[in-house]
Amino acid sequence: MCTLEKRGNIFLLTLTGTDEHRLHPNLIDSLAAALRRLRSESASSSSALITTAQGKFFSNGYDLKWALVDKARPQLMSKKLRALVYDLITLPMPTIAAVTGHASAAGFIFALSHDYVLMRKDRGFLYMSELDIGFKIPIWFSALLKCKVGSPAVWREVVLKSAKMTAEMGVEMGIVDSAHSGAEETVEAAVRLGEELMSRNWDGKVYADCRKTLYVELLNSLGSDETVGDYGKEEEPNKNLSRL
Repeated sequence: MCTLEKRGNIFLLTLTGTDEHRLHPNLIDSLAAALRRLRSESASSSSALITTAQGKFFSNGYDLKWALVDKARPQLMSKKLRALVYDLITLPMPTIAAVTGHASAAGFIFALSHDYVLMRKDRGFLYMSELDIGFKIPIWFSALLKCKVGSPAVWREVVLKSAKMTAEMGVEMGIVDSAHSGAEETVEAAVRLGEELMSRNWDGKVYADCRKTLYVELLNSLGSDETVGDYGKEEEPNKNLSRL
């Protein structure tokens, strides 16, 4: 479902295959296991993570066909994705999404959970599809979008118009950091950015602590998802979230 390759101190996490990379619990578990391995292998050196995907899709969102069988499945899928986002926000290194295909709904959120988003400009859209398919976005999706994008006009385009954004549109809106001619060029640019960031030789724990402070509103929202009937616990909603 995914592979983790180490190139020097850069970790390349790749969603493998030519399917839509739907965020089924099995795929989320595979990604979470890769991040656990990454933490253990990067403990003593400055590192960076690049996440990318094979095929036409970066990720086309939740696996709704699997989820909508009963009420328990959406809760499980949401809880696992929130735990994965928590793990990304607390990861002790810079993170870069090299978006080489379509990233829709929860797949868009997964990309946006990285520190930087680079995208190919010859193919693919960023697309918050919930309005078009008749689903309310959860509060934690909104919290992530607001933490990462400063313009209410962009929030409106993303959520209330369900705009399908190319890489160039994403750059103009402040969602995408840079646009590149193809998949290979996008990953190469991500590697260059990772090397540039690693050259600063930052302390990984301090980097993660700064990120957690910057995105505290997001972290405070990850304990629940009202759209699937998961209202969390009133006390310490994020405690041990990464192990749920």
